[in-house]
Amino acid sequence: MDTKRLSDEVITRLKMATNTKSDSELSAFFGWSKTAMTNKRQRGSVPYDEAVQVSVTQGISLDWLILGKGDAPEGLKQVPSAAFSADDGAPLSVAMKPSPGFCSIPMYDIEAAAGDGRSLEQENIETTLYFEGEQLSAQGLDPTHVVGVKVRGDSMESTLSDGDWVLVDRSDRPDRPEGVFLLLVEGERRIKRVQRVAGGAWMLLSDNSHYQPEMIPPEKMPSVELLGRCVVKIGRIA
Repeated sequence: MDTKRLSDEVITRLKMATNTKSDSELSAFFGWSKTAMTNKRQRGSVPYDEAVQVSVTQGISLDWLILGKGDAPEGLKQVPSAAFSADDGAPLSVAMKPSPGFCSIPMYDIEAAAGDGRSLEQENIETTLYFEGEQLSAQGLDPTHVVGVKVRGDSMESTLSDGDWVLVDRSDRPDRPEGVFLLLVEGERRIKRVQRVAGGAWMLLSDNSHYQPEMIPPEKMPSVELLGRCVVKIGRIA
């Protein structure tokens, strides 16, 4: 049994049941330090005792909390299947609970992330979405190398809007990048269009013309890290 995956799934259902949005909020719900639930997730430690506590106090099926069997209790927030579409218009089937043929993708809010050089894996996962594996493969994506991040701000309008989710291929970090990437720039995570210019410098471009380009000269390259290519925009269907 993959205990890390099971831990991730149980934590996701506990957040639904307790109406908490992040690992840190769920930790606070149980009176822990804010990193406690993230530490459990990283270790693959399944929060069985906490699931039992929520089951007893809120009358929620323990089979659902731990195993995901049956439907989610009425009234809990769900993301319905096919609630999203890829940038090319192809529908993406998405669910909030594990299903046969679906792959779990951790979703991060990069504005809420601590930054300062921390890897995404050290951050709180806002939620976990489950994408149909065949559809991800059709987009050329390996789920083990994909994370989701939420777009913040309007600097990438009209390509990306505030609140959109973007799937990031963390295996795609070329030495000579061209395209839209999630970057770490002096400890701050940004989504920018990267363009190489003469002399080995990079130009970070915003698709919103109200924002000025930013040049990264070769001597400042150590302060910049490519975290992955932004490959699929996922916007809610109105």
